Amino acid sequence: MPDHLRPLLPKTPPPSLTPETLGEAAALLRAWHLEALAVLDGEQVLGVVTPGEPNRIQAAPLLDSSAILDEARAALQSFPALVVTQAQRFAAVLLPADLAPPAAPELAERVWSALSAADRELLTALSLQVSGGRLALVGGAVRDALLGLAPIDLDIVLVGGDVESLARQSGLPFLFHPAYQNATLTLPDGRAADLVSARIERYPQAGASPLPHSGTLSQDVLRRDFSLNALALVIGEATGGQTKPELHDPVGGLADLLNRELRPLHSDSLTDDASRLIRGARLAARLELSASPQLLAQVPSALAVAAQTPRLDAELRLMLSEPRPSQVMERLESWGAAVLLPAGAPRVLAALDALPQRPSDAVYAAGFLSSVADQHMADQHAWQDRLALGPRPAALLRRAMDHEYVSPDSAEATLRGVLRPDAYIPLTGKDVLNLGVPAGPQVGKALARLSGLRQAGRVSSREAEEAELLSHLATLPK
Repeated sequence: MPDHLRPLLPKTPPPSLTPETLGEAAALLRAWHLEALAVLDGEQVLGVVTPGEPNRIQAAPLLDSSAILDEARAALQSFPALVVTQAQRFAAVLLPADLAPPAAPELAERVWSALSAADRELLTALSLQVSGGRLALVGGAVRDALLGLAPIDLDIVLVGGDVESLARQSGLPFLFHPAYQNATLTLPDGRAADLVSARIERYPQAGASPLPHSGTLSQDVLRRDFSLNALALVIGEATGGQTKPELHDPVGGLADLLNRELRPLHSDSLTDDASRLIRGARLAARLELSASPQLLAQVPSALAVAAQTPRLDAELRLMLSEPRPSQVMERLESWGAAVLLPAGAPRVLAALDALPQRPSDAVYAAGFLSSVADQHMADQHAWQDRLALGPRPAALLRRAMDHEYVSPDSAEATLRGVLRPDAYIPLTGKDVLNLGVPAGPQVGKALARLSGLRQAGRVSSREAEEAELLSHLATLPK
């Protein structure tokens, strides 16, 4: 790994202040979730301001980007932040988290070994293309590898480089998103990998899309949702060309992972983006995590802005794809967030979860819709549109709730068994033939008559249908 400061620097300098704009310090520090801002007078660095004393300029050591890490760490010991210049111009403010040594090497090796050979090859190849920056795997893949689960989703952060250029050098098909300087790579096995530019973010208002700005690796993980998703595996080249990954833990995610606790990264995490409440419940249910006191304290403020958070509906839709959706709902209920759900949804989804084999996502979506049929706050069509479910779940629900024959092993039969446990399998064309109805148009007429009797509630079992049909046949002319 390079031992100087240049690979740690963001692509562009971070926000800064002047003596004239010092009054904006508190608001900027809070909006960007920063621990320090540089104050500049032209090209001269006057010092930094911090959240504890936003109106006082504090001294900070000033180093060039060519300074080695040990020198920077020594300089930072007595100061809240370190200011770095490059080509004699302000380049970055670095904090202890940016300069912290990596975590236990054996854990880094565990994460690296848990990745598939193809994923390791991709990360190595990308890292070799990075010049003057560094590359890291962050988020769910690192978390899952440490939990002994197979890492699937690749979220790759590039510090100080050009994402579009690196995506092109990968040789993979990709879609570039210029607003956030991110690219979605299509891997050979069909998975999507996110290649993102390290950044900080601020939310112009709760629930709105964030505004990005280049940042360091530790700042990038700090903009995320929970501490156990803020672990980073930095990919680098050691002597002899062998990959030597380093695990970085700037916010104590390893301890929370060990304690199986879900902790938001800052006091406004769930208010900035209330969809994190649903995402947290999904993680808690799937990974058997407990909610931290910090998470529970933020639930009321998250609920207050939930209606203006469009991403919340997307998270609810993803909830229906979880292994046990009702367990996600149970988490939300226990956290005091049941208001986000239709009142009957937990009961229906729990019944689906209890089946011997997990039904399809469409069955869960149809079950979810069934629970809002009588809700005054939203009807099925509104929820169908909100969650972008498409027409299939609603059609499946209609067939499950009617009285017509469905195949016993169909999705409709599965849902009907949960929603209408007293439902029975109606007589079929083969059945009416066996009971003496002559082949031809009379079969269709007999089935239509039985359907009308079911709709009218005059028959409630196969035996009753047989009796009605035999009685009707007895009145027909011979």
